[in-house]
Amino acid sequence: MSASLAPECNEVKERYDTCFLKWYSEKYLRGNGKADDNECSKLFKDYQKCLQIALKERGIDKLLDEAREDSKESDALHMKRK
Repeated sequence: MSASLAPECNEVKERYDTCFLKWYSEKYLRGNGKADDNECSKLFKDYQKCLQIALKERGIDKLLDEAREDSKESDALHMKRK
């Protein structure tokens, strides 16, 4: 498993990765699990929260917001249904 973008989130990411890989291989691939509702959801939210804090502390959250805003028009153009 790879390390987190934020080293302080490595432990949370490792717990989530382990849970997800087990759920994916033992349940989802066998048709026994739903992608939007699984036992790893809380771990994912914990990891996401850790990352959000780390990105904000580094000022990266503002860069992401700017990039999303800049790409809205392009995304809308390329995501049109044909």
